[in-house]
Amino acid sequence: MFLYPLIVLLVVLVYGLLHSMLASLWLKARARHWLGSLGERWFRLGYNLLAIISFLPVVALPALLPDDHLYAIHFPWVLITSLGQLAAVCALILGLLQTGVWQFLGFRQLVTPGMGEPSKFVVGGLYRYVRHPLYTAGLVFIWLTPLMTVNILALNLGLSVYIIIGALFEERKLEREFGQAYDSYRERTPMLLPGLRRRH
Repeated sequence: MFLYPLIVLLVVLVYGLLHSMLASLWLKARARHWLGSLGERWFRLGYNLLAIISFLPVVALPALLPDDHLYAIHFPWVLITSLGQLAAVCALILGLLQTGVWQFLGFRQLVTPGMGEPSKFVVGGLYRYVRHPLYTAGLVFIWLTPLMTVNILALNLGLSVYIIIGALFEERKLEREFGQAYDSYRERTPMLLPGLRRRH
C-alpha cells in the first residue's frame, strides 16, 4: 500500500526538479546566449508547453496505480467543495489577468522579445491579500477534491510542498528585481494565507 504513494511522491519530486531547473535564471541566460533573439522570444512559451506536457503523467499516475479510497464527499456537501474549486479557478484567471496573461503564457514575447519576467509590480486586486494568489488558488483547488485516495493524498502533499518551495524561490527572484519595494510589500502582505501577517 505504501509503495504506490511513494512512487507518486517520487514522480512529483522529479517533475519539481525539472520544472525548477527549466525556470532557473541560469538556463534562461544560456538560452539567450545560445539562441539569441530566438531564445528571447520562444523561451517562455516553450517552457510552458514542456511544463504542461511533463505534468500530464504526474496527474495521470495516481489513477493508473492500484489505490485505496480514503473518503468521498457526497451531496449536498460536494456542492460546497465544488464552489470552492470554482472560486479557485476564478481566482487563478483573475490573478493571471492582473499580471498579464499573454506574457505569462509566452505569446507576448513572440512579438516583444523578453524572458518572461514580470513587467510590472502588482500589489492591488488579489495581490493585496496574498503575495502569491495563483499558488493559493492551486492549493485550494487540489485540497477541495471531493474524492480522496491514498495516491491522490500523496500527489496533493507533493504538489503542496512543491508550491511552497516554488513560492520561496520566486520571492528571491522578485526581491532581486524590485528590491526595497518588494521587501515593504512582503512585510505587510502574507505569502499564501489571507490575514496571516508576519510577526516581528
